[in-house]
Amino acid sequence: MVYLVRHAHAGSKAKWDGPDLARPLSAQGRKEALGLIERLAARPIGRLLSSPAERCLQTVQPLAGRLGRPVEPSEALGVDGTGSGVLELLTDPALDRAVLCTHGEFMGKAFEELQKAGIELSDPPRWPKGCTWILQLDVGHAWKGTYLEPLALEPAGQDPLPR
Repeated sequence: MVYLVRHAHAGSKAKWDGPDLARPLSAQGRKEALGLIERLAARPIGRLLSSPAERCLQTVQPLAGRLGRPVEPSEALGVDGTGSGVLELLTDPALDRAVLCTHGEFMGKAFEELQKAGIELSDPPRWPKGCTWILQLDVGHAWKGTYLEPLALEPAGQDPLPR
């Protein structure tokens, strides 16, 4: 089982002056990152991996802080991740119960491959910013996917993410 997360809201690419990899979460995205704690903190979680893009790292940092675990940057989850490598990544035994934070482009490739593999989905395939898909491969090698909507929460005190 893996938790495939699309990074939270990061604002407009067109309005960001720096390199796209450095584009941070917006105020809405910081609330969605806090919502990820509510969605996942009580579930069985192993490792936390993220695209090296700042917006992806910031999406999972509050959850990592709550769990007391590091976030591991992974180029394989980057915007240029390949379709052929998606299922390999999702079935890697070292990533059982891992949270994988990535981009919409990667999500599209993942679901294209998962649909070819015959995945059974709880909801139509979609991946808005801040959402999570719980992906399970059962003993018979059949995929199941459960959708968790993005959840935005107000910070309880100081904002845990740097601006």
